[in-house]
Amino acid sequence: QVSPSPNHRFSLFRTYWLVWAVLFQAAVHVDSPRGFTARFMTNVWAMFAVVFLAIYTANLAAFMITREEFHEFSGLDDSRLSKPFSHKPMYRFGTIPWSHTDSTLSKYFAPMHAYMKNQNRSTVAEGIEAVLSGELDAFIYDGTVLDFLVAQDEDCRLLTVGSWYAMTGYGIAFSRNSKYVQMFNKQMLDFRENVEFSRLRRYWMTGTCKPGKQEHKSSDPLALEQFLSAFLLLMSGILLAAVLLALEHVYFKYVRKHLAKTDRGGCCALISLSMGKSLTFRGAVFEAQDILRHHRCRDPICDTHLWKVKHELDLARMKIRQLQKELEAHGIKPSRRASIVVTIHHQHLAQTVFRLTECWY
Repeated sequence: QVSPSPNHRFSLFRTYWLVWAVLFQAAVHVDSPRGFTARFMTNVWAMFAVVFLAIYTANLAAFMITREEFHEFSGLDDSRLSKPFSHKPMYRFGTIPWSHTDSTLSKYFAPMHAYMKNQNRSTVAEGIEAVLSGELDAFIYDGTVLDFLVAQDEDCRLLTVGSWYAMTGYGIAFSRNSKYVQMFNKQMLDFRENVEFSRLRRYWMTGTCKPGKQEHKSSDPLALEQFLSAFLLLMSGILLAAVLLALEHVYFKYVRKHLAKTDRGGCCALISLSMGKSLTFRGAVFEAQDILRHHRCRDPICDTHLWKVKHELDLARMKIRQLQKELEAHGIKPSRRASIVVTIHHQHLAQTVFRLTECWY
């Protein structure tokens, strides 16, 4: 077992490195915190990272997959329309009875016309409303009229699909020998030459729903509400960690010194050991040595004992170095057993130092 370095410090940049490594699950070397509150917050952050990445991956996959929100019919020749009974479930579609579209369907698509009789609507507005409410899957009518209604839909919920079955021109009737016939024909020719028809079509056939806007409705953008549960988990962990940090501060600042007088080796001592810096015996030795270097006892007797132990430790080190030199002078290398004895001797002296400094605490 390798003990941590005596100069271990969990700095702000190491915190950022730990946060980055846990969030992106990077297999890199990081320094883990020693404090109980910091370890708890690290586990909360790891839970948040797992939940956040899972939610983000699921929503990103759903966002990237385009959902087909309409039935892509190729036209009246589509088998789903011309042969409605051959598909299960059958599609629901209709038109306006006694219209030009209805007469064309009855003439060229008799099975289709017979199937549509129970689903026809009396007006175009009723047919559009049936498509929006889901009562019909499609509404068949004049392409120019449908393009105009699709452009006027503010929510862009309508879409014209399929190719035109046939194109028929419009005509305006005048009385016999009317003086307006020649004037009307001349004006229509002028419109055709000046490309005025295209301008009039763009002006009258363009509404609030812009062309191509329907495609953007295929997938919804990622919103904050979809990640709300992960952020609630993180905020709860931060608040709980702050409460634990406050309790830990109160314990070490005010409670620990009073408990040290009564509790010598019970539960409170274990809690202090688990929450403090000295997690191992060697860590306690390093802590005692740090106290010897930088702190002084308030009690003169304690100070005398510490100086005495430190003097014994220095004499022991000098004796060890002298013995090693004598062994090397006789051509004998210090054995592993001698190293173990030296280590045990060091630990014994350090343990004495630790017991003395414990009184100072």
